[in-house]
Amino acid sequence: MSKSIQILSTKKLSGEQKQALVKANIEVIEADFIQTQNKHFELKDLNENLIFTSQNAVHSVLSNPDSEKLKSKNVFCVGLKTKILLSENGFNVVAYTGYAADLAEIITLIYRSESYTFFSGNLRRETLPKALKDADVKMNEIQVYDTSLVPQKIKNTVDGILFFSPSGVESYLKDNTIKKEKCFCIGDTTAEALDKITKNIIIADQPTVEDVIEDVINEYK
Repeated sequence: MSKSIQILSTKKLSGEQKQALVKANIEVIEADFIQTQNKHFELKDLNENLIFTSQNAVHSVLSNPDSEKLKSKNVFCVGLKTKILLSENGFNVVAYTGYAADLAEIITLIYRSESYTFFSGNLRRETLPKALKDADVKMNEIQVYDTSLVPQKIKNTVDGILFFSPSGVESYLKDNTIKKEKCFCIGDTTAEALDKITKNIIIADQPTVEDVIEDVINEYK
């Protein structure tokens, strides 16, 4: 490597994730540009099936003292790690996908006659609820966590930036600009948030942090 590559991750990485970058001679700056917090909610008016689109929602629901009664219901979710977390805690996951749009397609094509309760956050995307509503699928929603932006100025010059959500992009752009930096995105919706800012975008094949890191390593090796 001719010069030291420095990247910014817009969320704190695990030790293993960071080590993979360090091993590839890539310097890492980390900062959490969003934070999430469980909120109080009641488990009432529940439909036949449950929908989770994030691990944050699962953690919040598990913290509810009545969560055990949910385990008799079938679950649909977005994200492999979300699926694993649910399965490890005794939930029956009928279907999971990498993206909300794909999950909406499965539900509307195969399971549209059933009803759903969607456990969401305050900044959730419209993709899934709109698709179900348009298909006349019965659904209600319970907000179980809040996401807030944590903007901060990054003074270092970096070669690449790792983004993991549209909210993370929004938070970063409040105090920073994107010039020639390469932007590594966890998925399509995150990349769309950068659409009018830069074309210098690489989208992970699978929406996982590990796939984003793999793209970074392949780009700079």
